[in-house]
Amino acid sequence: MRQLIIARKDLQMSSGKLAAQVAHASMAFITERLSVDAGWDTEVEAYFTIPIEVWTDWFNDTFTKTICEAKNKHYLLKAKTIAEELGLVEDKDFFLIYDACFTELKPEEDDGSTLTCIGFRPLSDEIAHKISKKFQL
Repeated sequence: MRQLIIARKDLQMSSGKLAAQVAHASMAFITERLSVDAGWDTEVEAYFTIPIEVWTDWFNDTFTKTICEAKNKHYLLKAKTIAEELGLVEDKDFFLIYDACFTELKPEEDDGSTLTCIGFRPLSDEIAHKISKKFQL
């Protein structure tokens, strides 16, 4: 089991920016599952559930990640298409990561953001390899 993250190479992000975007992509599947059932002035009760195989085979084991590069936005979106063809669902199994463009990136989207990465929940090696084989490490 491994977590696959694919980042755009054409943006020529600094090492720090790239690390931050990959970290966002890695955390996306966790934060999606975290919900808070309380207001700001009350005690916070957080609920977090993940499938047992992710807990036993990934969190409690090697925590393996594979980081690949996509030549550009078009190639990054190919990973999304491959994932959907394999039955994976956006915002559940994979997450598109957009930078708010406050620092070094220029906006590409109408909302002022730029697509930087796609991050996947931990996947079986077989599924992760079906997606990653089109991309360089």
